[in-house]
Order: sequence, then structure tokens, then C-alpha cells
Amino acid sequence: MMNRRTFGKTLGLATGAAVASLAGFQEPASTAARNGAEAVPTPSPGAHTSFPTLKQVNAGLLNVGYAEAGPAQGPVVICLHGWPYDIHSFVDVAPRLAAEGYRVIVPYLRGHGTTRFLSARTVRNAQQSAIALDIVALMDALKIGKAVLAGFDWGSRTADIIAALWPQRCKALVSVSGYLITNLEANLKPLPPKAEYAWWYQYYFATERGRLAMEDKLKRNELARLVWDTVSPTWDFDDATFERTAAAFDNPDYVAIVIHNYRWRLSLADGERRYDGIEKRLAARPVIKVPTIALDAERDPFTAPGNGSSYRDLFTGAYEHRTLKGIGHNLPQEAPAAFAQAVVDVDHF
Repeated sequence: MMNRRTFGKTLGLATGAAVASLAGFQEPASTAARNGAEAVPTPSPGAHTSFPTLKQVNAGLLNVGYAEAGPAQGPVVICLHGWPYDIHSFVDVAPRLAAEGYRVIVPYLRGHGTTRFLSARTVRNAQQSAIALDIVALMDALKIGKAVLAGFDWGSRTADIIAALWPQRCKALVSVSGYLITNLEANLKPLPPKAEYAWWYQYYFATERGRLAMEDKLKRNELARLVWDTVSPTWDFDDATFERTAAAFDNPDYVAIVIHNYRWRLSLADGERRYDGIEKRLAARPVIKVPTIALDAERDPFTAPGNGSSYRDLFTGAYEHRTLKGIGHNLPQEAPAAFAQAVVDVDHF
């Protein structure tokens, strides 16, 4: 297998830019003074490789696997991963937040890790509203009335939806890449070619070849690793880090969920009628009124230009935008101190 440096050179994505010093990340002094928040400890990323506590609970359509850290009675933070990632994106974030007194919940999304459907008859649907309702059901099952929601990729979209439609369940929001609620009609319009190029796997998954590749464990892992390399060009992860996350891809519903998610976004696969009402509300681009910190990663090819200006008007509550220099798509794992600090700060807005 090619190493990640060879991939970078082959694809012309190596830039030579230095990796930002994560330990040196500091929130702006004005923000700290306004919020009264303490700075989160900043040991190096990769300091942790596992979670101390993994649990299972029946919630809605699923038996959800999740990691938990921190005091049982602490204020709750729910951290939500994306694709092709899993709960280990927050393996260094969770202990930082637990040390601050938070109860941290990190669930495997449907089709990932130890999360399983309760019924073989349930449609393996990955449209955005279904995933968001999974998290609301998890909160209900754990008797969590309200939580800070923090996520990236699929996790940002899920957190954004809950914050927009059920703000009574969301105390505050940390959203990597800002406003990611999918508008199917808008998704039918082509993007500039450079932006389309970054989405190559989305179009691959629209084909039978792509689905068959995902069914093959070796090809599936090679594909996921290629995505890691290209969307996080400055992240020097090792084999063990990737393999810990790749274990979550062995879920029996993983392929069906991933393929449906990307085909649904391109209007190539149907959703379920029971979610039509929610999707209609989401198509109207509802504003998010809860306190929010939006994080953008400078080296993420999916980061929109304009320093957050393209989605600023969709956040109408207390709001701050931060760009992390030298960081790629898997922001919480690449810059755990900055991500955890954003959670603490937004909780004090």
C-alpha cells in the first residue's frame, strides 16, 4: 500500500505548509474575558487511544453504542462524528471536557461500530433527518433534556438539525464547517470543478462499482485511508490510529448506510415518507438561534471560502467564527484542544 506521503505527492496535494502548533492554540483574550471560561489543558493530540467506558442502550430504532466520560451529574456534551470516522475522532477531546466537569457522550452513528438496528425490517436509511432523530432518541433514552452538541462532517449536520428544529434540546452548538443542513434542490446544481473534485467518492458511491468496493474490506479501508490523507494533508497519523477507527467500518450495516447517505444527498435514492415533514422544514433553511461557535479548518478542502461569511446569516443567536490554521477535515482529532476549548467557550456564551 502506498504511504500517505506518496499519496499526497501523487495527487499534488502536498503543500509543504507547516502544521499548526495545536498546543499553542489560545482562544482570543477578549473571548475568554467575555465568557469567563477557563483555558482547557492542552496535551498533545494522540495522547489517548481508547475510551475508559463503552456502553449500549436501546434508543428509538437502534441499540446505540457510545463512549462516556466525566461525572454522571455533569452538564452534558454530545460529540458527533462523521464519515469515514468514528468515536475516536473525540478520543482526546473527551478527557479534556471530562476534566472540566462535563459528562461527555460520544455515540457511534447508525451503521458504525457497535450501534445496531433493533429490527431487520427497518430500512437502512441514512437521510439527514433519520440520523438527527437517532440522537434525539438517544437523549431521551439517557434522560438528557438538553446538551451542548458538537460535531463535524455528518456530526455537524446532525447537530445543526437538532439546534434548528428542536432548540429546546440544544444548550449550545459547536459546528465544524458551519451550517451543513442539506438542501436537496440546491444539491442538484453543479459546483465549481475544483470543489466537485474533492467530492470524488460521492460520485463513486453513486455507481455499482463504488458499492462493490465498499463491500470489499480491503478496498473499503484503502478508500477511507485515501480520504483521510487527502482531506487532512498535514495530519501525521499512524497505522494504529487509522486501524482503531476502521474497526467501526465492520458493522453489518455500514455499507448500506454510507451508500444511501451519499446517494440520497444527490437525489439518487429515496428517503422514507415518514421523514417528509421534517425534510420540508429543513429545505426552508431554518435559522439556528442557539449560541454557536463555528469552526473552519484551513486545510480542509470542504471549507467554504469567505471565513464563514457564506453561512453567517443562518446563525441568529450569540455567535463566533474561528479558523484553525494548518488543520484538516478531522478537526477534533487533529486539534482536540481547540475543539474542546470551543465547547467550553460556547457553553459560557
